[in-house]
Amino acid sequence: MKILWVGSDFLHPTTRGGQIRTLETLKRLHQRHEIHYAALYRPSAPDGLERSAEYCTKVYPVEHQAPLNFTPRFFRQICESHFSKLPVPVLRYRSDALRRQVDKLTGKEKFDAIVCDFLFSASNIPDPGAAVLFQHNVESIIWKRHAEHARTPLVKIYFQGQYERMLGYEERVCQAVKRIVAVSECDAQTMQSLYRVPEIAAVPTGVDLEYFAPRAKTPQPSTDLIFLGSMDWRPNIDAIRWFATSILPLIRRRLPECSLTVVGRNPTAEILRLAETDSRIHVTGTVTDVRPYLWESAVSIVPLRIGGGTRLKIYEAMTAKVPVVSTTIGAEGLDVRDGENIALADSPEVFAERCVALLGCAEARRKQARTAWEMVSTCYSWEAVSRKFELLLA
Repeated sequence: MKILWVGSDFLHPTTRGGQIRTLETLKRLHQRHEIHYAALYRPSAPDGLERSAEYCTKVYPVEHQAPLNFTPRFFRQICESHFSKLPVPVLRYRSDALRRQVDKLTGKEKFDAIVCDFLFSASNIPDPGAAVLFQHNVESIIWKRHAEHARTPLVKIYFQGQYERMLGYEERVCQAVKRIVAVSECDAQTMQSLYRVPEIAAVPTGVDLEYFAPRAKTPQPSTDLIFLGSMDWRPNIDAIRWFATSILPLIRRRLPECSLTVVGRNPTAEILRLAETDSRIHVTGTVTDVRPYLWESAVSIVPLRIGGGTRLKIYEAMTAKVPVVSTTIGAEGLDVRDGENIALADSPEVFAERCVALLGCAEARRKQARTAWEMVSTCYSWEAVSRKFELLLA
């Protein structure tokens, strides 16, 4: 097939779950098909354009810099959103230049399929009715959860307004596109219920089995708990804040020396302060390779209260043979079974209890990790996932 793929950014450096999902899918489609990739390009991240040949045949970069958080442009955009039906994330990635580029390409080339990667890219596609929407999250649900967990009334008002705009925008796009590809049956059912769209398929999240498989000789854990995730993403910030203030103190009543390593790019000042005030919390910032941190940890935690889509970090930990404790939201949409291949908990007390149980018993950790590894290695290679995606484009 000849495929036009329209994205909101390039895929290197690969620091977010959605980027990983797109990259791994595209790398395998690129082996069998002609991929034309049109996306917004940040000159400050030249690796993105330089490495694009890894996953596409032809590339069409359009220079664009979304406003950085808490800058004058950022606040101007927030003000603009109050007079627009569009939510802030859509305004951030809207580009007339990319829209013209896509219009030019579709007028000149005959594509067998057009993929709109992420909801935010839809504003840059002149005819969304010809596109397949690759929907990594139900975006409105994320904003709804932000509003539910807002710490001040003013922030709650902001998130509630963004939720309402996102709900309307997501509904319009979902009803306009040719087909929707969700990342889980849970997301597919949610969108069908919210937006009355019958044509939704689900393609599961995959994992690189060889990359994350532990070394032949795995050392004794050097840290008790690990959290993986970009630390400039609000749901991850909320997760670590909640864990550090409400769950970790309960764990330390039983295990006073319990340590936590937070691995992820761009930690905020609030997250950095956790390490400054607690010698047993380590915040790494950006790392070139997350695997050694996984392999040297006893338990991976996913204390998410906000979010959508599916968390690749869970399957990565399972492939690394590290047991996982997660909230229900953290494991949403994944093929997991509480008490068998994962431990689920939604209250601070139960979350702490599940962590203590695993930290206190090496055999329990091995048993859960073995069951989880058997599940992901059998069903969730990226090759298998990309084949399912491919069938939906034919």
